[in-house]
Amino acid sequence: MNWEDWGQIGKEIGFSHVVPLEVKTLRLLPEVRQMCQSNSCRMYGKNWSCPPGCGTLEECRERIAACSSGILVQTVGQLEDEMDGEGMMETEARHKESFQKLHDRLLLAGEDVLAIGAGCCTRCKACTYPDAPCRFPKKCFASMEAYGMLVTEVCRDNGLQYYYGPATIAYTSCFLFR
Repeated sequence: MNWEDWGQIGKEIGFSHVVPLEVKTLRLLPEVRQMCQSNSCRMYGKNWSCPPGCGTLEECRERIAACSSGILVQTVGQLEDEMDGEGMMETEARHKESFQKLHDRLLLAGEDVLAIGAGCCTRCKACTYPDAPCRFPKKCFASMEAYGMLVTEVCRDNGLQYYYGPATIAYTSCFLFR
């Protein structure tokens, strides 16, 4: 299938926006990866999908270099106000659910895909890192930030809006095809 077909399926699954992604626009920035080391999300060193478990930036570059095309998916949510934490969490949950559904559909269709999400992998209730290998390596996904991507830049460089005005939030992920 081509990106338009997957884009239509993505919209049916629940994404607000699906656009083609030019792999050559992806820049992996050490300063973005360094933000992970500040451990503000408390997942650094605790998950196969987060640094250092997801590999070095060079290893991430090699995975991306094996890809020829991609799609950028996004879920936009309306918030009651700028501080609507519940609305943010609901939008994030919808995005992650849609992301996993589309990822599963891509794998079922036999697509060789590199899934890069919003936030760390949540496939398992508890990650095996670092004591045992990942239970589902084909279903595991790292975040765009763990790969060193500045999400606003990726959106801009691929013609996708990132900011939708006050009292909105957008979660963005991508699927890269080998």
